[in-house]
Amino acid sequence: MDLKLKDKVIVVTGGSKGIGNGICKVLVQEGAIPVIIGRNEQDVIKAVNTIKDNGGQAFYALAELTDQVACKNAMDSVIKEFGRIDGLVNNAGVNDNIGLENGNYDDFIMSIQRNVAHYYAMAHHALPELKKSKGAIVNIGSKTSVTGQGGTSGYAAANGARNALTREWAVELLPYNIRVNAVIVAECYTPLYKKWLDTFPNPEEKLASITKHIPLGNRMTTDIEIANTVAFLLSEVSSHTTGQLLFVDGGYTHLDRSL
Repeated sequence: MDLKLKDKVIVVTGGSKGIGNGICKVLVQEGAIPVIIGRNEQDVIKAVNTIKDNGGQAFYALAELTDQVACKNAMDSVIKEFGRIDGLVNNAGVNDNIGLENGNYDDFIMSIQRNVAHYYAMAHHALPELKKSKGAIVNIGSKTSVTGQGGTSGYAAANGARNALTREWAVELLPYNIRVNAVIVAECYTPLYKKWLDTFPNPEEKLASITKHIPLGNRMTTDIEIANTVAFLLSEVSSHTTGQLLFVDGGYTHLDRSL
């Protein structure tokens, strides 16, 4: 299926690693031009160069996403380079384990800044161009917004806000034909996930204890499976889909775990 993404300029926060990088890879396969926004210059440049070395087009802008001025400057550099923005993928964030019992107010507020405030900032600064292109926004979210996890109040609250903003923006942006959807992730194997697994005495045993509860195939979701759905939602092929929370998780969140 032709997703009609050729030469579309798509901004992807946190696009240098993990799910974000998987999204960039799929966008390149579809002929789009991913723009990676991140703070680690070495990682960002490496990701862009890898795309270019494989015959694709890519661009980047460096930004500390908790700084709204940096968010604006990043968007301005994209507009200066291409003269347009056709899509935005809000992806960057981290499960920082800021809990209720063992956390504190300041860390909770910082978790909100790390995990959802920049979703607003990036969308706000991209909006004038998205109006012109009648583009699309895809927010990446987490199952913690609907299941809870324990010990991660900041991240769970931020993801609940991502879900709410998805539907709020879908309503607000109807007059401009800008579609807004979210892809909700449960257990996706990424370098960060592997790093977490490696904190256990027996990582393979811990992984098996998780995958046995994933109904479809008893395996982790891949970054490319997430990315395929993101690309679909960015494309004209999903032209009448907006305000949706799509769970790409092998049934982990909603199906009976006894399966």
